[in-house]
Amino acid sequence: MSAPARRALLILLVGLAMLAATLATLYLMRPAGGPRLIEQAGPQIGGPFALVDHEGRRVTADSYPGRHLLVFFGFTHCPDVCPLALGEVSVALDALGPAAAAKVQPLFVSVDPERDTPAALKEFVTAFDDRIVGLTGSAEEVTAAARAYRVYFKKVPVQGALGYTMDHSAFVYLTGPGGKLEAFFTHETKGDAMAQKIRGFLGPT
Repeated sequence: MSAPARRALLILLVGLAMLAATLATLYLMRPAGGPRLIEQAGPQIGGPFALVDHEGRRVTADSYPGRHLLVFFGFTHCPDVCPLALGEVSVALDALGPAAAAKVQPLFVSVDPERDTPAALKEFVTAFDDRIVGLTGSAEEVTAAARAYRVYFKKVPVQGALGYTMDHSAFVYLTGPGGKLEAFFTHETKGDAMAQKIRGFLGPT
């Protein structure tokens, strides 16, 4: 097997192991009585963060009072997973309609602060939807936010001009105004299905 093929296989295996570990964690956090994981796992996934938005402003979870946060961790050089997830988030916002979508703040948190400046994030997220806010920060701040959401990420060297890519888990998290996890989706969840689930947490619009 050639070196590029071995490297591709290694990246695939790491990704599969990461997904399995995340799903196992979520399974173990389920309550004994049944499948009400989402409603009761909130204190364990999600929490405060201190980052910089794509306009260069310092923000925290309290910067969006009264709003549900739709949070995805990724990076702007991501070739497939991140664009797919943000595209479906945009579809979900449209499906919710203006009144309901105004209650939701989608956030794209970069796990690649070395390259993802506020300007780079702004160009990236606004290409999908102006309502999505890109967030970055120092390596320590990004790590703290990722830990709060139980997000895995790791720099992986690659050949070529980019020099490296980022392995990362790929869930979209919905938290309520109080910071409690309400739902999560995979990056492949269709926007209409996402909107239907989100609408159940928003109350009257």
